[in-house]
Amino acid sequence: MAMPEPPLHAPPTPPGPPMDGPGRMFFPEGENMTGHGDLNLEEYCQVLLQVPVPPDQVPWYCQCTQCRNQPGPKGERGERGLPGSPGSPGRRGMTGFRGPPGFVGRPGIKGQKGEEGEKGDRGTQGFTGAKGGRGFKGDKGEPGLEGRTGEQGPKGDDGVCPESCDSSHFPPGPPGLPGPSGPRGLPGSPGLTGSEGKKGDMGEVGVPGVPGSVGGKGEPGSPGDCNCTDGGDGDPGPKGDKGDRGNQGQVGVSGPQGPQGPQGDIGPMGMMGPPGPCMSPIQSAFSAGLETSYPPPNAPVVFSQVLYNLQGGYDPVSGLYSAPINGTYVFSFHLTVHERVLKVGLFHNFRPVVITTDPKVLGTTSHSVVLHLARGDQVWVQVKDSVTNGMYVGAESSSTFSGFLLHPESCDLASLRSPVPFGSSPEGEYSWDSMTGSTAEGGSK
Repeated sequence: MAMPEPPLHAPPTPPGPPMDGPGRMFFPEGENMTGHGDLNLEEYCQVLLQVPVPPDQVPWYCQCTQCRNQPGPKGERGERGLPGSPGSPGRRGMTGFRGPPGFVGRPGIKGQKGEEGEKGDRGTQGFTGAKGGRGFKGDKGEPGLEGRTGEQGPKGDDGVCPESCDSSHFPPGPPGLPGPSGPRGLPGSPGLTGSEGKKGDMGEVGVPGVPGSVGGKGEPGSPGDCNCTDGGDGDPGPKGDKGDRGNQGQVGVSGPQGPQGPQGDIGPMGMMGPPGPCMSPIQSAFSAGLETSYPPPNAPVVFSQVLYNLQGGYDPVSGLYSAPINGTYVFSFHLTVHERVLKVGLFHNFRPVVITTDPKVLGTTSHSVVLHLARGDQVWVQVKDSVTNGMYVGAESSSTFSGFLLHPESCDLASLRSPVPFGSSPEGEYSWDSMTGSTAEGGSK
């Protein structure tokens, strides 16, 4: 069989892509290995591979079309990314209930007697006391001394002599009372001596007479003719009444202070005093800072950076403060304004208590208010909308929300038996037109 003769002329070289230099092909901008130009390049390479063309004339990119889709080597590991923002702190647990008071113990054993103290220094002499009042009437005093002799009394009447001095034959009668002394008579003529009579019987002793008052000494009278005998001395009279008590004398000089006596025993326990002032066992205070600028509207602003919240009345997740007891509270906020207008309000159960508007590009605004809250009431801070929410926090500026219990309404512990749970985030629209406090639909405490 005869071999075919080779062609007189070399086959025409298929048209190739334009070249921009020796060994390099130029592709118009926009055509790459993955675009529409790839399809034409593959067809061109297939034609070159099917036509007998010397290998040195085949472009290099046609020889590497089979390895174009192979993955390249693994690159080096990139740098570590920036740390993420820290998460919000967890909720503080509730304070446990206060236990009941213990029983009152028995009184202790009486202690030993203390040592006798040293004798104190002598005190200064006290002032003379004021004259006391008139005392009570005392007992009757002893008889006083004998008084002076009284003045001489008047002269008595003259005595009467009987008609006859003859002795009678009758028995003598009882001696009579001594008569008064008569005046001295004239001397009479001597009478005849009478016969001596018989001695009479002795009469009965008479009753002693009452002693008379001491009379003045009279003048001696003339001796009488009657042989009268004086009566016997009477018995002493009864003891006289005791005299009145004399006036109290002046207070004498006080004597030296005596030694200190031993310490006496402890006296019995006194009565319980009246109850003291009302001191509530519950306390509540908080202070928190803002961590994210330009907070969203229609929701409480969350001050998640807790500065103080020991009693747990503030919820850093929802931004709500719940009152643990009926009483008077004080709230305040201090906010930084930046780039936007800030219109912010302090809300009490969906009622805007105070509203503040600050149009500054960079400045601060603050407000304080005193409120009466019932147990479970909620208070929070809120911006009006996304246009007037210019509340800002930065490296050199802060925004804070604070509050505390000023004083409770009563000291009744019965209302403090159960803790106050954190309130959920209120939902609904809020009225900024007035401060009358219309409650939003869907909101709850």
